[in-house]
Amino acid sequence: MVIDRVNISNANVFGLSGELHLDGTRYNNALVIFFVPYILFEIPSNILLKRFKPSVWLSGNMILFGLVTLVQGFVQNYSGLMATRFFLGLFEAGMVPGGMSQNIQKRCVLLRRRWLMTVFVAFYLLGMWYRRHEAQKRFSFFFSSTSLAGAFGGLLAAAIGKMQGVRGYSGWRWIFIIEGALTVVFGFGFYFFLPDFPEDTKWLTEEERIYASARLHIEQGRSNAERPVIFKDITKTLRDHRVFLGGLMYFALVVPIYGYAYFAPAIIQTYGYGSIQTQLHSVPPWAVSFGVSMIVAFLSDKTQHRAGFAIGSICICVTGFTILLAGSNRDLKYGALFLAVSGAYTTAPILACWFNMNLGGHQRRSVGSAWQVAFGNIGSIIAVYTFRKEDAPRYVSGNAMCIAFAAFAAICCSLYGMACLLENKKRDRSSQGETLTEEEKAELGDMSPEYRYLL
Repeated sequence: MVIDRVNISNANVFGLSGELHLDGTRYNNALVIFFVPYILFEIPSNILLKRFKPSVWLSGNMILFGLVTLVQGFVQNYSGLMATRFFLGLFEAGMVPGGMSQNIQKRCVLLRRRWLMTVFVAFYLLGMWYRRHEAQKRFSFFFSSTSLAGAFGGLLAAAIGKMQGVRGYSGWRWIFIIEGALTVVFGFGFYFFLPDFPEDTKWLTEEERIYASARLHIEQGRSNAERPVIFKDITKTLRDHRVFLGGLMYFALVVPIYGYAYFAPAIIQTYGYGSIQTQLHSVPPWAVSFGVSMIVAFLSDKTQHRAGFAIGSICICVTGFTILLAGSNRDLKYGALFLAVSGAYTTAPILACWFNMNLGGHQRRSVGSAWQVAFGNIGSIIAVYTFRKEDAPRYVSGNAMCIAFAAFAAICCSLYGMACLLENKKRDRSSQGETLTEEEKAELGDMSPEYRYLL
């Protein structure tokens, strides 16, 4: 499904803009329309996720996303492309904070059944299964699926692009048709494998459900899963300054993330490669990014620390875009792509995990995780206008904007970390939590005086 999200950049290399007459900023407009419903429906989607259960809601959205991607291969004009991109954003909102792959842990009594949770579980749902020091690898594996999608998508697009003229269709149309059809097939399969919440999952025994809830209770208290999310939960959560900072730091980082994701083939093509070679040269930076992200995630979980790894990865990202801005040698600039994409795509899952896992309880986590992704993806509207055709081949404004927003993300990370540190110290000096009942602590979530934020 992540491949379907970014395959428009691969399709564009094979002539999408030319055949649909996407002059001026029309291609950029087709990218930005995707994010309108994507941003607006994040919080409602997380609420509906809890009402309909993940197995129904996530797999349903995945099937519909695949169908729209497939239909995108038959559009005949700019209006048709805009319509399909809108509905792609709508169904994507139901998936992210959407999927999270996981690895099997040997130390857990749930070992024999965890293989069922292999592909998609919501960001906030993940927090209802794992403790904070276990979560970063899972967040990174999910988010880095974008890197794998970029690598695999480039290879797949290079192969599918050779179908030019088959049954009268252009190569770019086959990219949408084939990849969309695959997503639909996988969507039907995932309905039977996606887990729900630990409290009501049918394939766990009563003993295993108690164990899954108890291990989370150690850090977060009771999840309060039985109470539905109400409007008061939304307003109360969004008034928290730490929640605002969580959205702001993700917003800043989204600009270099989507700036690269949507324009990587166009950037690489300016180095003098043909269509097929452009697709193939787009693969290595994505592949390296995945490896770097997983190594950093492992170290972050092992040390139970997030802030330093996030800021360090941002510095790598800034270095990459700085070389792209100032460099002139083709090989040097191609090497800088490895730094830019590795830094950005390593930082993003750290920010998501750090913020989401610091939110306690179903209500605050469901609202907060959706807020971070929804507000954060406002940055994607800026990103789709960073690398403009008229700025090729140096893309001075695009690279400069990516540097500026990445630096701003580092500042927001520092402020969020400081806010968490100060709150922890404040609670260490307070004895208010001693008078609260278990029900009151569950209702407060991470606002409970006994809760401590991870740094």
